[in-house]
Amino acid sequence: MSDSISTKQSFSMDDFAKALEQYDYEFSKGKVIKGTVVQYESEGAYVDIGGKSPAFVPTREAALGTIDNLAEVLPLNQELEFLIIREQNDEGQVTLSRRQLQLQAAWDNVAEIAESGKSVQVRITGVNKGGVTGEIEGLRGFIPRSHLEQRDNLDSLVGQLLTATFLEVNPDDKKLVLSQRGAIQAKAMAKVEQGTLVEGKIVSLKPYGVFVDLDGATGLLHIKEVSNTHINSLTTIFKIGQIIKVVIAEVDEYKNRLSLSIKVLEEYPGEIVENLDQVMATAEERWQKAKEQSQE
Repeated sequence: MSDSISTKQSFSMDDFAKALEQYDYEFSKGKVIKGTVVQYESEGAYVDIGGKSPAFVPTREAALGTIDNLAEVLPLNQELEFLIIREQNDEGQVTLSRRQLQLQAAWDNVAEIAESGKSVQVRITGVNKGGVTGEIEGLRGFIPRSHLEQRDNLDSLVGQLLTATFLEVNPDDKKLVLSQRGAIQAKAMAKVEQGTLVEGKIVSLKPYGVFVDLDGATGLLHIKEVSNTHINSLTTIFKIGQIIKVVIAEVDEYKNRLSLSIKVLEEYPGEIVENLDQVMATAEERWQKAKEQSQE
């Protein structure tokens, strides 16, 4: 009886040892390895990675986007990097992906671009109720209707290249939201300079301030920057569509924000409330005088 048990244990330990020998721990899931494409078949390609068996890349994992010709994205006899997405099967074969490697690189790249505040080119591929969809770095992005320069006839945008900036980059949720208006704002902001007097048009009135369009860039004239006296309501002084002159108080390139001021043009507290037209008519002389006084 004991001999029988001993024999069974011996066989099981031998089998276990052989299984360990056959398993290559260098080829674990999530690892990036190099391999050479050696053969194509109807559902993918075989890759020599130096293991006991060639690895396999399914066609859908060969690259980002639509694959019309496998040989174009996985050239024969060329060494490439792959991500192991499935560990060895009973035959010692692992499953590889180029697509997921490129996907990771694409998300890293758009995150870096978003962080820098730079614009990107978006090829519009579709339309839905909320806006348009497009492709950036092989990723699917979304531009809300409210962030498009053209908000009607969105179908006409399909196939076009739009310049946009990033609003949200979330690889975990696969969420990529962009703004064409943000790109236009960024381009216009590159032309404005802090400490200059410019002319603009009032486009919105809020209880806390006035939004002024400066040839594509929108700045905020906060209620505290209007006059050196207390103001109860901005609507008693300004109206939408009104042309005013403002001083660029601050340029925040990272957030694409402009802070404006006109209280620096006053010769006494409350002058703008009493006689805005006169202040605007002599704004250049007043700003020059204010700059000279600040340097004294």
